[in-house]
Amino acid sequence: MKNLFIAVFLLATTAVSYAQEEKESTSNQEEVEKRDITQNELSINAFNLVAFGIIEITYERVINENSTWALEGFFHPSKDDYLDEAYYKNLSLTGKYKHFFSSKYARGFYVNAFGMISSGEYETDYYYSDISEEYIYETEDYTDFALGFGLGGKFVSQGGFMLDLNAGIGRNLLSENSPTVVGQFMVNLGFRF
Repeated sequence: MKNLFIAVFLLATTAVSYAQEEKESTSNQEEVEKRDITQNELSINAFNLVAFGIIEITYERVINENSTWALEGFFHPSKDDYLDEAYYKNLSLTGKYKHFFSSKYARGFYVNAFGMISSGEYETDYYYSDISEEYIYETEDYTDFALGFGLGGKFVSQGGFMLDLNAGIGRNLLSENSPTVVGQFMVNLGFRF
């Protein structure tokens, strides 16, 4: 009887232990798979926010494991003289398509194409004033549409936090009163959900 009790006890303990390991294995697999099937991302360009006080927010949607589309809103609340050289635009709305080269789910190295509609104030001419003894800049408001491309890399943690590094260049197409070339440099911090 004692041997039968020990055998049943060992069998029950082994079965419970096996069931617990199976449950933990399934739970860990579900966490990884959940992150890899979430399709929405929200991020902010931390570089522009800290360096220039510019608000640039991005919503990105995962299409499949190799591609995403994104919508970026740019708002430059206050124009400073030293910032005018870096950013002529006050507002912009950019649509992007990203293609990833990694076998990971919408992560790793990518290339992108973008279309950007922007508005701002651009210097069209300048002259030296003998009266004030300084340069006078003439500016005009503009609205223009640009097409361009970029390169980047996206890193996503197990918990869904992400870092997206991106640089791109494009060309304005419609107005003579706008900058010819537009650039993007982004260090986005966000969350995939």
